Amino acid sequence: MSIDRAVMAFAGFMILLSVALTYWISPWFVLLTLFVGVNMLQASVTGFCPAAMIFRALGAKAGCAFT
Repeated sequence: MSIDRAVMAFAGFMILLSVALTYWISPWFVLLTLFVGVNMLQASVTGFCPAAMIFRALGAKAGCAFT
């Protein structure tokens, strides 16, 4: 799996997790959804993504977006 796909999968998982936590635990977990969305937006503009750095360190192969 490339870094690009890993980052997209992780972001999707975090969004689904935050929606579930918002529904079952507390409405405040919607802030996690907001954080993930803002992080995705800033990564698309700046190219800096902490999750991509972590997946690179874990040995994921480079993709097109995050090399």
